Amino acid sequence: MQVVVIGAGQAGLSAAHHLRRRGLAPEDDFVVLDANPGPGGAWRHRWPSLTFGGAHGIHDLPGLPLGVPDPAEPASAVVARYYGEYERRFGLPVHRPVAVRRVEGESGDGPLDVVTDAGTWRTELVINGTGTWDRPHWPYYPGRESFRGRQLHTHDFRSAEEFRGRHVVVVGGGTSAVQFLLQLAAAGATTTWTTRRPPRFTDREFDPDWGRDVERRVDERTRAGLPPASVVSATGLPLTPEYRAGIESGILVPAGPLRAVTPAGIRLTDDREVRADAILWATGFRPALDHLAPLGLREAGGGIRMDGVRVLRDPRVLLVGYGASASTLGATRAGRAAAREAVRLLSAAPDGKQRAAARVVTVST
Repeated sequence: MQVVVIGAGQAGLSAAHHLRRRGLAPEDDFVVLDANPGPGGAWRHRWPSLTFGGAHGIHDLPGLPLGVPDPAEPASAVVARYYGEYERRFGLPVHRPVAVRRVEGESGDGPLDVVTDAGTWRTELVINGTGTWDRPHWPYYPGRESFRGRQLHTHDFRSAEEFRGRHVVVVGGGTSAVQFLLQLAAAGATTTWTTRRPPRFTDREFDPDWGRDVERRVDERTRAGLPPASVVSATGLPLTPEYRAGIESGILVPAGPLRAVTPAGIRLTDDREVRADAILWATGFRPALDHLAPLGLREAGGGIRMDGVRVLRDPRVLLVGYGASASTLGATRAGRAAAREAVRLLSAAPDGKQRAAARVVTVST
């Protein structure tokens, strides 16, 4: 291959589409590697109660509008169907299930080896779009291992009905935490909400100007080589009518920061103790980039320093769906930018020799 795209989510599919539009031949010049058994990216794993109407905006992929799905249909089903149709419509060379174990190569501008459970692809460039779903973040608190009830992460949540008649502590200040609290209350559970900082509700309209402002702030961190901040730290929580009603009813009013976990529940920083049957950690995710570790891309600050989609430590690697492009809108634009950059790099081969195609691998882990 000349380009290997890793991951068939929004960013990877957008990159693959634009590679084809720019003249690279599927299978001969580039492939997409995806670890999932079917289309949909991380969306295929979302809990069934997350409907299309309740999900954050799912933006169109280039060349095929999503349309207007039933807002009551599970978002996982909508996106899996849409991505599957997109792959078929444009003849994208998605290989699945293929799990990428590591990407390695000598320093410099030589080829890279993408080592997977289905063999090794040698490529000139890698476009990485592995997202975050496979790296749930479990923050450490004293006593967490002593809790006698059930602990689960957003990654493992399936249905609020499982918790009917139980008391659930929800940890985290993001949109998932807010949605869980409302669903749990509607299902007959009682809840306690704990956040490190007071939740930042905003009535600002989430329009294109807002999206660009968020991307700019996130991009400042990645350009400095710092780990991307959480989405909610840049966006705030939209103050929808549903959320306003949750605040007025007391469901969306946090109890304060968490100090420790006890065998029977939690202890807050004001020393109040709360008994609980379950703790739901809605504490976010981290970029799934372990397979890139052999290339030594991280800076001293823990992040990967970027200029747009380019990794400054290794020009053979383009990151999409990372940092400022982690949203579905940003991921679509980043896919286009990565394809454009890949073709530029391939055409600027040493000694003026233009390479026939770029090797791109898309992998989701």
